[in-house]
Amino acid sequence: MDESLKTYEEKMKKTLANLDEELATIRAGRANPHVLDKITISYYGAETPIGQVANISVPEARILQIQPWDKTQIKAIEKAINTSELGIHPTNDGSIIRLVFPELTEERRKELSKDVKKKGEAAKVALRNIRRDANEMIKKGEKAGDFTEDDAKTANEDIQKMIEKYQKKAEERVEAKSKEIMTV
Repeated sequence: MDESLKTYEEKMKKTLANLDEELATIRAGRANPHVLDKITISYYGAETPIGQVANISVPEARILQIQPWDKTQIKAIEKAINTSELGIHPTNDGSIIRLVFPELTEERRKELSKDVKKKGEAAKVALRNIRRDANEMIKKGEKAGDFTEDDAKTANEDIQKMIEKYQKKAEERVEAKSKEIMTV
């Protein structure tokens, strides 16, 4: 029983880790190299994230600097950034690409905050689905006689405590990211 509950807790941890990754890709007015995580280029026939073909640095608070290791890839990186949903146009000096992040408007901040809340809600739905799966597993185990009614009740209570803990963590992360976005 404990092993099964640990499996479901691992799934909850992965859900939170996924939420963290999603939130890291949302820019909050400051330059953050993680906004490039999902942008890939065709590098010798394989789709490769920009971070694996270039050095990405933050020389100033609102500037990302991308220095490809292979200078022939500079046009491919520039094109990938232009076609992405990032909404920032790169400047290219022949060896380095610079992304200058403009100050976010109040309207854009509100849009990003809504997007953060949607991602948080999606994580909470995923957590509830995990709880449902765990509860079904407990019911099946009880019917099959694998454990007693008291064990099942205890397991259900443990799952509920787990879900509350992870939902609270998800809410805290969403709140922190929303606050970061809305801070001028």
